[in-house]
Amino acid sequence: MKLDLLRDRMNMILKDSRYLHCLGVEEVSCDLAVIYGCDLEKACIAGLVHDCAKNINDDNLLEECRAYNIPVSEIEMKSPHLLHAKVGAYHAKVQYEIEDDDILNAITYHTTGRPGMSLLEKIIFTADYIEPYREELPRIYEIRKAAYDNKLDQAIVMILENTLDYLQNTGAVIDTLTKDTYEYYKTELLSSTK
Repeated sequence: MKLDLLRDRMNMILKDSRYLHCLGVEEVSCDLAVIYGCDLEKACIAGLVHDCAKNINDDNLLEECRAYNIPVSEIEMKSPHLLHAKVGAYHAKVQYEIEDDDILNAITYHTTGRPGMSLLEKIIFTADYIEPYREELPRIYEIRKAAYDNKLDQAIVMILENTLDYLQNTGAVIDTLTKDTYEYYKTELLSSTK
């Protein structure tokens, strides 16, 4: 499906603020794809579509997971909003005819990240956090600078630090995949500076 058509579809299904966020993620994904040598079209598609299931409520997310045999972890049962990523990847494949596994993985892991992410996955994970229409977040300018300064893994570690701090301070459930991703990239970063 062409980008213009995907934009029209996202505009129809998402709230205005969420659609603006997706356009911002598409824009930053495009920037980062140019900087890091990633496929531009794939980055734009994944950035635009990453939140296609974000407006689905928790009960319906769980219902779709049951209906389509999408695995749900214990943590996702406690925090069903996390499932928008997995359900979004399913919608991307079925409704928007996106067959590329790298794009589907980028959508699936854009919230938690995962150890050993592909370049596209890293770009979408980062772009989702630093897009220009987001509210002010701690260290956002420092994170944006790292991402645009050829320090993508450093940006990822800072994003994960912020996310874990926020979740701990609010008493929210922390997905073990987020912790694992943080430990993985923190270790990667330390070993690359030796």
